[in-house]
Amino acid sequence: MLERLDAPRDGVPPVVSDVAALQQVIDSFAAGSGPVAVDAERASGHRYGQRAFLVQLRREGAGTALIDPVALPDLSGLNAVIADVEWVLHAASQDLPCLSEVGLRPSLIFDTELGARLAGYPRVGLAAMVEELLGLSLAKEHSAVDWSTRPLPEPWLRYAALDVEVLVDLRDAVSAELSRQGKLDWALEEFAAVAATPPPAPRVDPWRRTSGMHRVRDRRRLAAVRELWQTRDAIARQRDLSPGRVLGDAAIIEAALAMPTALSALIALPAFNGRGARRYARQWTEAVAKARALSDADLPPQHLPSEGPPPPRVWAERDAAAAARLAASRAAMSELAGQLGMPVENLISPDTVRRLSWTPPAEINRETVQARLETAGTRPWQIALIAETLAETLQTPAPDPNANKANPN
Repeated sequence: MLERLDAPRDGVPPVVSDVAALQQVIDSFAAGSGPVAVDAERASGHRYGQRAFLVQLRREGAGTALIDPVALPDLSGLNAVIADVEWVLHAASQDLPCLSEVGLRPSLIFDTELGARLAGYPRVGLAAMVEELLGLSLAKEHSAVDWSTRPLPEPWLRYAALDVEVLVDLRDAVSAELSRQGKLDWALEEFAAVAATPPPAPRVDPWRRTSGMHRVRDRRRLAAVRELWQTRDAIARQRDLSPGRVLGDAAIIEAALAMPTALSALIALPAFNGRGARRYARQWTEAVAKARALSDADLPPQHLPSEGPPPPRVWAERDAAAAARLAASRAAMSELAGQLGMPVENLISPDTVRRLSWTPPAEINRETVQARLETAGTRPWQIALIAETLAETLQTPAPDPNANKANPN
C-alpha cells in the first residue's frame, strides 16, 4: 500500500519575492548541510519560451525555499553559496537551461531520472520513481498548469514543495541501486557530462520543425510555412504566449498547402476556427502573399545541407556495405544494452553509430574506433564497453549481390 504524500513536512513556505527574503534563504542554505534538491517550474504551452516561473530548493538544515524568479531574476548570490554542492535534479537537462538564465549553475549534479535509466527502470518519471523506490504516492495533477499565474494558488505551491522534498531520498535510493549493479561510476560520468554541457545553440531554420512538414513538397509552399511561422513567432513573442496558442501547426500547414489569395478563403479553412487564428487573419493572409511574391531565387531549399550521413532508409541503395555495417552495429549495441539492463541510447548515441557506420576509420581497429568515439563525446565508461564490439561490427562485409542468384551449375 502506497503512502499518499499530501503536504510538505514543514508546511508550505511563503514564496520568496524580495531581496530581503532572498538574503535569508542565501544565509540558510549556506549554513545547511548535504546536497541541495533543485527543481524549476516553467509555463510551457502557456508562455513564450522556456523560462522559469518558480524555483524550488531544499537542503538539510535550511528547509524548503520557493523563489519567484520573475520578481528576482538574478539568483547568482544564492548560486555562490551552493554552486560547489551536489545538486539533485530529476531530468536535469530540462531544468538546467532555465536555471542558468537566472544565475543558477551547478558544478556537480545527481540526476535521478538519468540514474534510473541507467539502472534499467522501465518508468522513470518522478512520480513513478517515488512510488517504486520510496513507496510514496506523489500527486502530479499540477504539472501542466500555467506557472506564470500570480499569485500562485496554495495547492500548486504544495505540489512544488513536495517535488524537492522527496528528491534527496530518491537520490539515495537510486544511488544504492546503481552501486548494487556496479553502475554508479558510469552514472557519475554521465552526470558530469550533463552539468558541463552548454546551452544548446539556436536551431537553423526552426520553422522546419513545424508538425506536418512532410506534407509540404515544393519550395513555394515551404516559403509559406516559413512566413507563417515567423509571423506567429513575432506575435507570440510580443504577447508572451506559447506560439501554439496563437496559431496551431496544423493551421500553418493547411494554409501553406492551400495558398489562399484572400482573407475570406483563409479563414474558411477548417484549421482556422480558433480565436487566435481569426484574430490575426490579416497577418496570416499577408504572410502567404509574401511567400507568393518571392522570386524563385529567394525560396528556401527543400532540404538543408547536412554534414551527416543520409537517412538509413536509403543506405541499401547508396552503399550496401555501410548498410551492412549499420545493421550489424545496431544489433550488437541493442544486445549489449539488453545485457546491461539499460536503453541502448544511454549506452551509445544512435547518431554516433550511424556516422561510424557510414564513414568508418580507414583502418578499423579498437584504437581508431576509440579515437572516433572520443571525438564524438562518448564517455570513457561507454568506450570501455563498446569500442571492441564496434571495431568488429564495422568490419562486416558487404552482402554478395550474387548470393541469391540461382547457381547455373
